[in-house]
Amino acid sequence: MLSPQRTHRIATRPAAALPAGARERGSSLWLGQGTPRSDTLAHYQELERTLSALFGPPTPALAPTTTLGAFMDWWSHLALSPAKQWDLAQLALEQALRAMQIGVRSSADPWLVEPLPQDKRFNDPQWRQRPFAVLAQLFLLRQQWWQHATTGVPGVTRHHEEMVSFAARQWLDMFAPSNSVLANPAVLRRTLEEGGMNLLRGTAYVLEDLWRDATDLPPVGAEGIAPGVNVAITPGRVVLRNRLVELIQYAPTTQTTHPEPVLMVPAWIMKYYVLDLAPRNSLAKYLVDHGFTVFAISWKNPDGDDRDLGLADYYRLGVRDALDAIAKIVPGARTHALGYCLGGTLLAMSAAELGRARSPALKSITLLAAQTDFADPGELSLFIDEGQVAFLENQMWRRGYLDKREMQRTFRMLRSNDLIWSYRLLNYLLGQRQAVSELMAWNADGTRLPYRMHSEYLRALFLRNALARGEIQLDGAPINLSDIRAPVFNVATVQDHVAPWRSVFKLHQLTNAEQTFVLATGGHNAGIVNPPGSGVKSGYRLRRWHHEERLLTPQEWMDATPLVEGSWWPAWVAWLAQHSSQRGAAPMLGAPQAGLPALDAAPGRYVFLR
Repeated sequence: MLSPQRTHRIATRPAAALPAGARERGSSLWLGQGTPRSDTLAHYQELERTLSALFGPPTPALAPTTTLGAFMDWWSHLALSPAKQWDLAQLALEQALRAMQIGVRSSADPWLVEPLPQDKRFNDPQWRQRPFAVLAQLFLLRQQWWQHATTGVPGVTRHHEEMVSFAARQWLDMFAPSNSVLANPAVLRRTLEEGGMNLLRGTAYVLEDLWRDATDLPPVGAEGIAPGVNVAITPGRVVLRNRLVELIQYAPTTQTTHPEPVLMVPAWIMKYYVLDLAPRNSLAKYLVDHGFTVFAISWKNPDGDDRDLGLADYYRLGVRDALDAIAKIVPGARTHALGYCLGGTLLAMSAAELGRARSPALKSITLLAAQTDFADPGELSLFIDEGQVAFLENQMWRRGYLDKREMQRTFRMLRSNDLIWSYRLLNYLLGQRQAVSELMAWNADGTRLPYRMHSEYLRALFLRNALARGEIQLDGAPINLSDIRAPVFNVATVQDHVAPWRSVFKLHQLTNAEQTFVLATGGHNAGIVNPPGSGVKSGYRLRRWHHEERLLTPQEWMDATPLVEGSWWPAWVAWLAQHSSQRGAAPMLGAPQAGLPALDAAPGRYVFLR
């Protein structure tokens, strides 16, 4: 009997057929005679998906079987646990007594139930007055009870517990008094002052937003922020264009530059210009102004014809082709590579492949909010399990890609208080449109994800954690993060819902390369796009680690690392300079003699594909 095959393969094209009678299924090799059953199942799955696309009803956002399974797991174990029932009954009695205390206390008394520090819904001073203080505290009591009811039930799997608890929070948030006209003092005050005109404007805003969402238009105000007009305007030229990427080389602004160029690899779930917003918060301009030759990958927005592009294609056509082009434009120079979010995960894989091959291409690696160990990826894991991925694959199969709006809905649910209910309160109840910032406009400029790449990404990284376990192959080469040789500058953010900082921190355990870990204030985007002098209060913690030193736990690291006020950008540029050579003449844009002429002016063409 053959032993299980544990290596997860990611090839640039469909894997070659195995010997007759043999097919891979999961992580095992199945042998048999005649037509393998897996082939028969694949044919029926294709027929099923075709019929579903033609005649099936609209599909929900989450897999019904997974959602029902989570609920039944929680409910059945709760029903079979008298101890948990008694515990909840006692809590309900205690809260009933506290509710009576809240009802009889005067408005000058402090609250008996305080919201969590990150809950900003009840910050208005009028929430401290009756009857609003009573309504808010009763809601918080109910929230506490349901949090206790959906956690700690003996026998419930951790994933199902997290799903049920998350669903309970979402449901309760719908009925928070802050979302009511009569129960929210700020809304009630505005309504009385304006005679209800705020609600009339809000109704118009609801209809406008529904129309814009249905027609795939950007939010109100975002149309005034456009690449090449007021964002993504750092001067440069496209020096390489292939099926998947445009490589932009930025024009120098200093008389001399460091010989080692910088390559920026952004995530492809959004447009690249988060790293080149307005001049005051453009990381690309900041690097150029500090004497670096900077290149940036601009990913194409894929469509149905790109359904078979996989992770290996993103490596081969993205990182590898970009490094090959840079080697022709700046001969002999080693590259400082930067990867953001999913682009950072790909860069880590690329660095491991180059390290295994003993390639000198990379001088250093900078990872921004990028995970390499997906054992605990945070709340995003609520939407990723075997059932959800299979459900998502069926949806993607019909079009050949994941629509950007589906991804945006997921992120909005993760931060519903900030991105859904606060928006609803400001726009629909107070009747006030919020000015759109460059970062908000970029966040609305999403992209599609090819069927094959997204399926590989979810299955190999989230479900199997194959990268951290050394069980993945990229373009036929085995990938092990211990092969990374270049020094690493690894940045995480405290309030990151996409790449939790304790998960990002785990890279310390996966490679012996020198690592400088930075923990910055802010979230996944605002904590990274954090230029000095922005006027926003920020800070960071920074500590270097060598492999011969003892590995600290995340909490030990935080306790031992002091907080520094300000942006982490200057510290990073100083680190890059320390790992760079003496400055000399800046290279020209492109390399016509090597077949890389300067093409369109930045930001190129791909950034405009919708």
